[in-house]
Amino acid sequence: MGLKGHLRSAKLDVLKRGNFAIAVPRVLPSARKSTRGAKIRIAMAVLTSEAVVLRIWPVHESDLIVSFFTRDYGRMRGVAKAALKSRKRFGGALEPMTVAKAWFAEKPRQELVRLDQLEIVRSPLSAPVDQARMAALSFFAEVLDEALPERDPQDAVFRLLVSVLEQTTATQKDQAQSFTNGAVAVGQPVSGPWMALTYFSLWMTRLMGLLPDLAHCITCGEALSAGETWFHHDSDGLVCGLHRGANASRLSADSWTFAQKMLKSPVGSFAGEPWPRRRGQDLRRFTLQTIERHLEKKLRTGEALARLGG
Repeated sequence: MGLKGHLRSAKLDVLKRGNFAIAVPRVLPSARKSTRGAKIRIAMAVLTSEAVVLRIWPVHESDLIVSFFTRDYGRMRGVAKAALKSRKRFGGALEPMTVAKAWFAEKPRQELVRLDQLEIVRSPLSAPVDQARMAALSFFAEVLDEALPERDPQDAVFRLLVSVLEQTTATQKDQAQSFTNGAVAVGQPVSGPWMALTYFSLWMTRLMGLLPDLAHCITCGEALSAGETWFHHDSDGLVCGLHRGANASRLSADSWTFAQKMLKSPVGSFAGEPWPRRRGQDLRRFTLQTIERHLEKKLRTGEALARLGG
């Protein structure tokens, strides 16, 4: 057998270049056909993070677009394929304000991620939810969905949200047991979501960088005193009586005092406070006006809360 025969038996071809012969691997016809028109698949790493569901929108027959806020990756939007048919992958985890563990994959050059699965950690429907609580939960979702940039981790905001959710969805028994002095017993009316709503609105305003020092007048810098603080719908911060101008609203002494306490303490430390609907109403109006002014839009959930007297 000559040289060419040995090369062919080893599946090598001979290419002549001038006075030289070069042996190269033989490409079989079947291999040429199999690579023709083949698509290159890029493997997508599946990410996981603790998350809170914000909003959902139906698309197609059973798919959903889900806006969810993750601790590690920030606010995301993803497609949950066949979400309405798959109880195994999603179950009841697609209710807004559900705290869950999320599995998702980012697609190259695509805005929406692929949401594969949600596993419930805490559901707002684990206890009865009245109209006021539902309005507060919807408010949290709308503020975060409108205010947070996509794919920008915000750990402080995530911790704030989880802490106020625990207070908002607390049962009557939970709230009554939080009173360490025993003044409130199980069976008495609970405060509802108003304390958690006030705390969230105040801290979101601060974390968004929209809250000046509440202890001093933003005009003259003089120290403010309880009962003599005012705010305007078209400006940030508080002013003294001398600079209140026209159409100013007074911030009550109780709201001003509690605002400063809330900025120094965790939300759980106020769980034992009696908090009827009208307490902190002026403080919530002050923070809502600030948030809406910087978002340049009215929040529908803010209007719903106003109709409830919140």
